Amino acid sequence: MNKTFLTIFSLLFWCNMNYAQDSFTVSGTIYDSENGETLIGTTIAVKELVATGTISNAYGFYSLTLPKGNYTLVVSFIGYEHQEIPVSHTSNQRFDVKLSPDAQLINEVVISAKKKNDNITSEKVGVEKINTKEIEKIPVLFGEKDIIKTLTLTPGVKTTSEGSGGMFVRGGNNSQNLILLDEATVYNSNHMMGFFSTFNSDAIKDLTMYKGTAPSEYGGRISSVMDIKMNDGNNQDYHIGGGIGLISSKLSLEGPIVKDKGSFLVTGRRTYADMFLKLSSDDDLNNNRLYFYDLNLKANYKVNDNNRVFLSGYFGRDVLSADELFGMDWGNATGTFRWNHIWNSKLFSNTSVIYSQYDYDVNLNFSDNNMGFLSEINNLTVKQDFQYFMSNRNSLSFGVYFQDNTILPGQLELEDESEIKPTEIQERYNLEYGGYISDTWKPNDKLTLTGGLRLNIFNLIGPGDFYSYSNAVITDTATYASGELVQSYINLEPRANIAYAFNSSNSVKLSYTRNTQNLHLIQNSTTSGPTDIWIASSNNIKPEIGDQVSMGYFKNLKDNQYQLSGEMYYKKMYNQIDLRDGADMQANEHIEGELLFGSGRAYGLELMLRKKHGKLTGWASYTLSRTEKQIDGINNGDWYAARQDATHDISIVGMYSLSPKWTISATWVYNTGNAVTFPSGKYEADGETHLLYTERNGYRMPAYHRLDLGATCELKKSEKFESSLSFSLYNAYGRKNPYMINFAEDENDPSRTVATKTYLFTFVPSISYNFKF
Repeated sequence: MNKTFLTIFSLLFWCNMNYAQDSFTVSGTIYDSENGETLIGTTIAVKELVATGTISNAYGFYSLTLPKGNYTLVVSFIGYEHQEIPVSHTSNQRFDVKLSPDAQLINEVVISAKKKNDNITSEKVGVEKINTKEIEKIPVLFGEKDIIKTLTLTPGVKTTSEGSGGMFVRGGNNSQNLILLDEATVYNSNHMMGFFSTFNSDAIKDLTMYKGTAPSEYGGRISSVMDIKMNDGNNQDYHIGGGIGLISSKLSLEGPIVKDKGSFLVTGRRTYADMFLKLSSDDDLNNNRLYFYDLNLKANYKVNDNNRVFLSGYFGRDVLSADELFGMDWGNATGTFRWNHIWNSKLFSNTSVIYSQYDYDVNLNFSDNNMGFLSEINNLTVKQDFQYFMSNRNSLSFGVYFQDNTILPGQLELEDESEIKPTEIQERYNLEYGGYISDTWKPNDKLTLTGGLRLNIFNLIGPGDFYSYSNAVITDTATYASGELVQSYINLEPRANIAYAFNSSNSVKLSYTRNTQNLHLIQNSTTSGPTDIWIASSNNIKPEIGDQVSMGYFKNLKDNQYQLSGEMYYKKMYNQIDLRDGADMQANEHIEGELLFGSGRAYGLELMLRKKHGKLTGWASYTLSRTEKQIDGINNGDWYAARQDATHDISIVGMYSLSPKWTISATWVYNTGNAVTFPSGKYEADGETHLLYTERNGYRMPAYHRLDLGATCELKKSEKFESSLSFSLYNAYGRKNPYMINFAEDENDPSRTVATKTYLFTFVPSISYNFKF
């Protein structure tokens, strides 16, 4: 296989060198003229040559190779005035372009900042892109616009219930999503048990989710990749913005470090429900705490035309406590340093050093003992990425990466004077490294081919004691010194995309991908929470592997005003993990002995109709899907529904512009209740009645549905100041969607069992004031 790849790439380079003898390259970076932000996905076309052009990459850089001659470059981005640049093409040239927003087109940015038929021309299948302006009008809980909540309104992406946390993509569980914020991994993407997402939309420039085949540069999860990029900050003028809501407020500051060369951005957000509790005269309430905060920081500096550096960070934390009896806090911290370097008109590179950390701390205070649970995961990553523009029809991406991980699975801590001495849970250390290569080739105007290969090497290393298990019983113990190799796994991940455009409004796409995952989240069968346990692959736990095949048909109607798509997928998952019945999770040094292993499968159909332009915009989506597991030791080895399995999922989103000042919106969602484990009977032992659980996930929660309404009023909009009011009504018809169902013996008739439903929200009105100057 190695010889085959070398032969193919040698031929591609040879063809490119011959072509280059009679051609030259124009390259540069595209910026927003008002704030200096780089524009991702800008179209650069050649007026004199049909179907010749390119788009800017994730850092706004473009490269276009043309035969000798005189041409006109047409640079365009939806919502901006296009520019025409005359080029006398006899030698390599550089043109950095600043585009100005177009007041007549700016409303189109509300739905997309891409080409109107980008869904047809792109080779990608199973991809969702969200611009922050798209979500400003969508009604949400407590009036807080939320990119994660918006994603769950698209096909193939769902949550199980209010307050459950997590996001489930094409049958994968919530730990199988790779979430990146400026390239740093975010392990918990929720605040307040899932009611808010970790990401303050005021700090976000762009979000791309890959549900199907992600580019080869991404790896580490078998379900999806969510790549989120923060704003760079305005390098022209200083601006302050923010919002004040019923439960939270936010503030942002941005401006130039050196005008046209560098800028900074600071955004912060905090809820203040705990402040209202302090107003209570009840001591049981006014000592409670319930809040979260997050802080986004970013700075960048253009050293010269070929070098630019970025430094960004995120810090967020949730705090929950009840008087002095119980306390819990958890949060993420990330830091990213990046260096963009333009080697020449064809070769672009990005060097990254990334730190990511997640931890939680739970404290329980009893009369005789105080105890706590602590868990933490840290990693340091170094990446080197290259993008080589071989020709207008062929681009090559390749790179290497190295990651150092340290995991504390879950330590029980007690006071020094406690008579109980907890077992010391050992930290685990591992190294992941490898490389990737990917080539995108467009042999003609209709066909686009992308092939890639990713290599992942995982090494579990000492120090520590490592155990082997059989039926939860220790069969062997081995002790390793610091840095000594305990277990190694090597996996190749091939990927391929084929896209064929019948014309400018019809295309079909097919993709295959293999992904591996060495980090696993252990959670019980009923809930997702911040105290779920992360563990790495080991001598007992093999890497999870996912093979997915997907295909889609894409059709645009009425001059790209409507987009219609249908996608089918089938995913086979290996080395899947579930807990034994009655497993002990917390502070268990032998948690690996509580695990069972098997296979999984997920398949489905995703339909979407989107209206992109006009006074009425929005979309309707429908997903029909099935997700199952087969694990020895559970349900007699038969296939059973995964916890996140939900057969039907429907979302309808509409936004209507009543006037230049007023916009109204509504969303309606429906999904089949997810799979749960309920008791199927009861029995008596030692004079006590116990519930009997048999089939895993053999029952369903009631169907979930909800209507949300919203309205936005532009109070003022000028060059120096803008402000707006947003109103929303969450769950407008008061549907009582159960958060959980508990079973207990009927007090009046012990022979009967009663089910008690717990609800979180019915009607939730909100209002928020947003400003920028």
